[in-house]
Amino acid sequence: MLHLPNSMKNTYKHWLRTSLVAVLLFTLSLGLSAAWWEGGSPPKRESILPQGNAITDGSALLRYALPIDNEAVRKLQSSLESISSQLRGKRWNNINGDITLASRVLSTREAELLANIPEERQPQAQALVDQLKQDIDTLRSAVEVKDATMVLATRGKMLDSVGKLEELMVQEFPFEVPAEYSNLPQLKGRATVAIQTNKGNLTVVVDGYSAPITAGNFVDLVQRGFYNNLKFIRSEESYALQVGDPDGEEDGFIDPKTGQYRGIPLEILVQGETEPIYNITFEESGRYQEHPVLPFSAFGTVALARPEAILDGGSSQIFFFLFEPELTPAGLNLLDGRYAVFGYVTEGKDVLEQLRKGDVIESAKVIQGGENLVEPA
Repeated sequence: MLHLPNSMKNTYKHWLRTSLVAVLLFTLSLGLSAAWWEGGSPPKRESILPQGNAITDGSALLRYALPIDNEAVRKLQSSLESISSQLRGKRWNNINGDITLASRVLSTREAELLANIPEERQPQAQALVDQLKQDIDTLRSAVEVKDATMVLATRGKMLDSVGKLEELMVQEFPFEVPAEYSNLPQLKGRATVAIQTNKGNLTVVVDGYSAPITAGNFVDLVQRGFYNNLKFIRSEESYALQVGDPDGEEDGFIDPKTGQYRGIPLEILVQGETEPIYNITFEESGRYQEHPVLPFSAFGTVALARPEAILDGGSSQIFFFLFEPELTPAGLNLLDGRYAVFGYVTEGKDVLEQLRKGDVIESAKVIQGGENLVEPA
């Protein structure tokens, strides 16, 4: 389960409300900005959205989390990401400005967009850039007639293309996982998992670039069929939905090869760093001003549950975080730095809203990226 301290046995909702008050007061006393993302050293995993505009979309967070260093593509991405917030305020002039910036990047910085792409991937990358150039004209036409639906649809299509272009830029896994964890599965890249429930389907993108052990553990269990026919064991409306408790007395996965409980270390990649930290929370390490690359700032954040006092006690139980901005402002919530995020729900958020305790995962399957899973030798 998502274990809480003995002093916090009330509902998760009450716990989160009271804890956040303390965190907010402490953070504000330090004069920290509500923006969760700042610049970092290579490989860059940074948002260049205006300070204060926290990213609350899981797909955007996944794009920014890729270990790449290409200013042109990040500028293209940020200009397109910005359109959504501008559209909510019907700031059409600002949207035109974002489109102009994106168009300028595509027309004058094409060589930079393709510079980090390996030769064998160049044809695919060139096709994506050419398609983006066509789509920018469609986007501009939709803005001219103020067709908000078409603007959002075209923007979404373009961002999908930008994400694919960015993925082509990643040439190798960016760091070495500590040897002490070589006995655990590791995801050296990303994978996509399709989850079928009795209420509908979810799609989860799992990020091994930021949390290879946590993500690898989940993908391994999915491939074993571990989550098939498991019930959701905890649901707190607007907060969390938990699953992964196997039948029987055990709280997690028992490895049939060893007969032992497979514990997963707390694993968090700090924004601006190149490798995750293990088995220490931000609070314990005094990193009160730090932010994780994968934060709890999007509806459908997926994280590994663990006993509160056992940092390497997570195993098979995961929880979906049901982000509520009023109580969990991005960059100022209690969960960042305490639990390991390893992915986001990218499709089926309406289904996630409907799921409750007692509902069932009928099946979970890896539909993309399974080749990135590295099993222990």
